[in-house]
Amino acid sequence: MRLGIFTLFGTLFGFVLSRGRVSDYDTIAGMFRLTDLHLFGVIGVAIATSAIGLWLIRRGGNRTISGAPVDVRRKSWQPGVFSGGLMLGAGWALSGACPGTSLVQVGEGKILALFTVAGIVLGTYVFGRVRSSGAAPDVVESARPAASSR
Repeated sequence: MRLGIFTLFGTLFGFVLSRGRVSDYDTIAGMFRLTDLHLFGVIGVAIATSAIGLWLIRRGGNRTISGAPVDVRRKSWQPGVFSGGLMLGAGWALSGACPGTSLVQVGEGKILALFTVAGIVLGTYVFGRVRSSGAAPDVVESARPAASSR
C-alpha cells in the first residue's frame, strides 16, 4: 500500500515538474546562461516551501503528524561539499538535468536521459566505494553525523 502511495505522489510530482518545464533542456540551459530566469523562480519557491515545512516541523516539537520524532539538525561542513557542488553543477549544465529531473526526462521518453541516470548511479556507486574503502579519510571522518547538541 505504501509503495503505491509513494508511486502516486512521485508520478504527480514528476508531472508537475514536467508541466513546469523544469525538465526541458532549453529551460535548464537558459538558466545557466542567465537568459531564462523561470527555473530560478521554481527553485526559489521550492526553497521557500521547504523552509516553511521545516519551521512547522520545529514548531510542532519535531514530530510528524502521526507523532513520530523528526531529527532535524545542522550538518557540519564537509571538505567535498564545494567540489561536489561544482561537479553537480557542471553535470547539470552539460546534461540538462539534475538527479530529479533526469527521472522526469526518462518518464517523458527522452532516451538520452538514460545516460544521465546511468552516470548518477555510477557516480553514487564510486563515491560509496571510495568512502567505504577509507581512501578518502577526511571525507569519511567528516561524513559522520555530528553529535546532537541537545
